[in-house]
Amino acid sequence: MENKIALVCGSTSGIGKACAFKLAADGYKIVLVGRNQEKLRETCESLENSFGKQPPFLVADFSFPEQVKSTIEAWVKEGNTASVLVNNTGGPKSGPIVSAAPQEFLDAFNQHLICNHILMQAVLPGMKLQNFGRIINIISTSVKQPLPNLGVSNTIRGAVASWSKTLATEVAPFGITVNNVLPGATNTPRLGEIAAVRASKTGESVAEILHEMGEESPMQRIATTEEVAAAVGFLASASASYINGINMPVDGGRTKSL
Repeated sequence: MENKIALVCGSTSGIGKACAFKLAADGYKIVLVGRNQEKLRETCESLENSFGKQPPFLVADFSFPEQVKSTIEAWVKEGNTASVLVNNTGGPKSGPIVSAAPQEFLDAFNQHLICNHILMQAVLPGMKLQNFGRIINIISTSVKQPLPNLGVSNTIRGAVASWSKTLATEVAPFGITVNNVLPGATNTPRLGEIAAVRASKTGESVAEILHEMGEESPMQRIATTEEVAAAVGFLASASASYINGINMPVDGGRTKSL
């Protein structure tokens, strides 16, 4: 994979950063995508320290789809292409669906589905020329089983999953696969934010909330980001060439549906 480029979104922390390190370890050339230039530089330096070369990065805020569009199109016009696209960005704020403002759904839809679509359309021609492509979307187990107090997220994640399944059937003849990784409770800043909100309402500590989240899994713990990245690494590999259009939970068995 040494000549193939992996475009990794939301790659300055959490699951996205772990994916960048995993794919770099597997031999991909990495291009980081994120909104914070300083954190992107720091992540690039960390990758250089680990693998001996500093990857490039693209600055784009997924809250502004037009910015994402102009950034990725400019990159492609420079003659760049990607073999792997990891769509990943922070989830909507927690809260019950009955109190969610309509704008929250629109914002989340733009940030997740629309930006995923923009990025896919930009890199798809290059993948077709290679007769190889991997589009991997980091979503949530809420695709299979809605999660309490995540009304907007549950709704938008389902939309992304349906978009992905539809896309998978259209691009498969070109050697391109499209799959979703569904993390359960994972040790990320996002999970800490959710735990903090819950703690403010229950009076429990954040540590207690995180422990309870871990106990919801048969494995009695939350996942590491590296465990989620391992699933992404497999789906990005040549070994996963006939796996297409699936939702792969990485949740220790927490989800009760098959």
